[in-house]
Order: sequence, then structure tokens, then C-alpha cells
Amino acid sequence: MPPIDLIVCGSVAVNRSGARIGKGGGYSDLEFALATQAGLITKRTTIITTVHPLQVVDDDLPMTKHDIPVDYVVTPEETIACKPLYKRPKGIYWEMLPEEKRAGIPVLTKGPEK
Repeated sequence: MPPIDLIVCGSVAVNRSGARIGKGGGYSDLEFALATQAGLITKRTTIITTVHPLQVVDDDLPMTKHDIPVDYVVTPEETIACKPLYKRPKGIYWEMLPEEKRAGIPVLTKGPEK
């Protein structure tokens, strides 16, 4: 597969620095991690989210090393170019992945490659 040029991810809330909160399941982050490990997501891949203006908050949002920051926030009223304050995940952080999620997703049952 060729590298991915653009990712549009869902968000419950996002700030102008690119921090985002998803629905809480971690599936977007996991898909991002798998594609990153496969070499499909690079530094050149643009990540955006589309939200209602009320979902853009001025607060700091909690970000862990597996959370995906966004490059742009798009609302019906504006496009916000985010400052790159957060690092992108480099792949799957196995130590943060619950056993029940590993067991429920076939590609993860093999565990980390050695």
C-alpha cells in the first residue's frame, strides 16, 4: 500500500494546540499505531478533525503518548492550523494495551514483534 496522505479522525473535543479527545475506546489511536508500524503513516501524513465550533475548547486536554494530535481542526466557520505541541505516537505501546483489547482484536493476539 502507498503511504496515507490524509487522516480524518473523529473528536468529542479538541483545542487549538491539536490535543483531542475521542470517544474513549482508543480504537482510532490503535488504528493509527498499526498503520504507523506498517509504514503507511509518515511525518508527511496530515491529520485533521471536523467538529462543531462548540467542540473547540480553550482548555488543556489530557494527552498520553498513544493519543493522536491533529494538525488542523475544521469547523463550518473556520480552519484552525494547530501548533505542533504534541508528538505523534510511534506505534503500538504494548505496555498500555489492556489484555482484553489484545484478545478481542486478532491482529494484536501475536503481541509485539521481537
